[in-house]
Amino acid sequence: MQDKYKLIKVTKRSKYIEVLWNDKHISKFHFLWLRDNCPTAFHKDTRMRKFNILSIGSKIKPLSICHTSTTLKIIWSEGNHNSIFKLKWLRDFCYTEKKQPSYIPNYKLWNSKIMKKIKIAKHDYKEVMTNEKELKKWLQTMYSHGIAIIQNAPTKDKSAFKILDKIGKYRETFFGTPFEVINIPKPNNQAYTADALANHSDLPYYEYVPGYQFLHCLVNDAIGGSSTAVDGFAVANFLKKNHKKKYNLLTENEVIFKDNDFTQKNVRVQKSPIIKVNKNRDVEEIRINLGAMGTLDLSPKIMDDFYDAYTFFYKKLHSKRFQISFKLKAGDIFCFDNRRVLHGRTQFNPNSGNRHLQGYYIEREEITSKLNFLNNIKF
Repeated sequence: MQDKYKLIKVTKRSKYIEVLWNDKHISKFHFLWLRDNCPTAFHKDTRMRKFNILSIGSKIKPLSICHTSTTLKIIWSEGNHNSIFKLKWLRDFCYTEKKQPSYIPNYKLWNSKIMKKIKIAKHDYKEVMTNEKELKKWLQTMYSHGIAIIQNAPTKDKSAFKILDKIGKYRETFFGTPFEVINIPKPNNQAYTADALANHSDLPYYEYVPGYQFLHCLVNDAIGGSSTAVDGFAVANFLKKNHKKKYNLLTENEVIFKDNDFTQKNVRVQKSPIIKVNKNRDVEEIRINLGAMGTLDLSPKIMDDFYDAYTFFYKKLHSKRFQISFKLKAGDIFCFDNRRVLHGRTQFNPNSGNRHLQGYYIEREEITSKLNFLNNIKF
């Protein structure tokens, strides 16, 4: 056992026990927390908590505490109950320690210069499908950089379902799964034209925007039609460091996103900041799409300043400093975090050849939960 898991001393306080470890770290474990997390509190098969916190009183306390080299045992004042904890589990779940360091997101930000050095992470379809290490490497790349490309995938209709099944359940939308990215007459979305598409996030008018997107290239022999991508988190971070007023305007004010697709009997409207931050003030989502932008209804006091921040941010999202460009070939699957990496394309000539992609969505938690499983993470 590592030295950090060696218990030196246990001291009983009024509402918690204090544990001194071999590496001098001191943990505080409150009585209610310990009783609530007794190993017997979980069903052995479902692994779900079966213990009801209301079955004990708020004044529960240990009658006695003892420990061995690997376990700590508590005899409780209520219910004639004993709890035996593994020392390693207690240290790993020490909330005293977990709350000490500030939160640091695991994302690796990139711009065009960084991406030119490392290139877009490319993974072979067959290796990902048959090798767990390659599967984990692919998922980790998508999580950390928000972007990856699968190469040499089959080009049959709907064949990307197989690789999605290695992760989890796909996200269904009113566009269907897969949705067809192809030039069609009377399109109900700009993606279904041959026009250029500015960098954007998909479906911003949903309350819960789809997490990851997979664009499976079946054929791409038309002139033009190169894909573009930009790390929205990196651009937002640039604003935060260099243009704080603009950053604050985009994080603190909501705009309207709308969809009134003529093929639907629904009108979808959602308000959200363009740059959404979490409780730690870290960026967790970029929501921007010119085609789905509603009419701004901000206060007259900030309208000019907001447009200045909005257009500045949008210009940076298409600048040579941050944007990358590449052309997908048949058998490629462009994989990216739809709430982080904005994507677009250049115009293509539909008379010069065919360009046909099939699109799929899958949630962020499907990626992270599969990584937890592959990394043997337990909670």
